Amino acid sequence: MSGRFAIFSHGEQGTPWSGTFPALADVARAESFEVESVDYRGVVEPEGQLTRLLNHCRGHQGRLVLVGAGTGAVIATAAAKVLRADGLFLLAPAFYGPAHARLDPPVPLCPTTIVHGWRDEFVPVETSLRYAREHGAVLH
Repeated sequence: MSGRFAIFSHGEQGTPWSGTFPALADVARAESFEVESVDYRGVVEPEGQLTRLLNHCRGHQGRLVLVGAGTGAVIATAAAKVLRADGLFLLAPAFYGPAHARLDPPVPLCPTTIVHGWRDEFVPVETSLRYAREHGAVLH
């Protein structure tokens, strides 16, 4: 084992290996990370998704980078402090939404990078602009 883990959290409409996750997994593996993706299908409540991620990461020792898309980014951010993550990589995070108001948005205690498209039809880019401004995250 490398002792370096990249744990992926998919969004509301996604699956564990949908969207950009396969390409990001290749990049992570090239950097000697072990890559895993948590399956949230069938778990509707954010607290249940958070519990699933925390349980999945239990026992992982070493460097941990959490990667999330959409609602999965919110879950990854909420878990980062508890898991003492070394970094967050967030794709179009669905911060400030009513569905995740109880988790939203924690202050990251680790380096955080956000990638968000200007014309995103599902998650307004303004959410990432606001989060990056308020919490010092790097935004692309």
